[in-house]
Amino acid sequence: PQRPARPIAREFEDAVDAVEMTLALLLVQALAFIAPMCQRTAQCSAYAPQRPARAARVSMAEVATVKSVQKDVDDRMAKSIQALAISLTTLRTGRASPSMLDRILVDYFGTMTPLNQMASVSTPTAQQLLVDPYDKSALKDIERALTESDLGMNPSNDGQIIRLNVPQLTEDRRKEFAKQAKAFGEEGKVALRNIRRDAMEAIKKMEKAKETPLSKDESADAQAKVDVSVKKFTKQVDEAVSGKEKEIMKV
Repeated sequence: PQRPARPIAREFEDAVDAVEMTLALLLVQALAFIAPMCQRTAQCSAYAPQRPARAARVSMAEVATVKSVQKDVDDRMAKSIQALAISLTTLRTGRASPSMLDRILVDYFGTMTPLNQMASVSTPTAQQLLVDPYDKSALKDIERALTESDLGMNPSNDGQIIRLNVPQLTEDRRKEFAKQAKAFGEEGKVALRNIRRDAMEAIKKMEKAKETPLSKDESADAQAKVDVSVKKFTKQVDEAVSGKEKEIMKV
């Protein structure tokens, strides 16, 4: 008697199983052949080492951080130069200038308030300042602040405005203001040194980071760039002070 025929479905399943086993063997053989090549060329994402790619991304982040430190240095140092320039304009040079009163603070209802926020200051002549308070009731307070200041000028109050006659500077007075200009310059340099210190600490902290620290070369390069900025802005301080000294000593 003949063997009964196997169901077609069962034969199809056996064929599929055989194909799957063949494909699996081929895949294992292919991976065994390709994996070493991928590891050598680092072109296969499944088998190539992942650490180099991660390091590249971290390196970009570190560069951005170093750049942000450098930008902070430049921005803060530029503001220090601006502050120095404002301070230098308050020094007398023999001619009347509204900026001469920028450092005057007035006790206004118990609050020390800048004079230039309480009154308009003008120069009707080359040797005279005119102070016109917005609040006339503060006239006495302003007059007192001017009298007690180190301007060396006697205010004249007519009940509405205050006039200040700017006397010619004596030789001793010129030297005194020139010395003050140098003092402002030293304050500016101290500010620059403090900014440098903060930047160096930030860079060294990045160098000692537990994860992906800056290399010695990267740290040295970042610190060198900070020092370049310090030298540039220190030169600007010296030039500003020197120019002001010449202006003060010019008769």
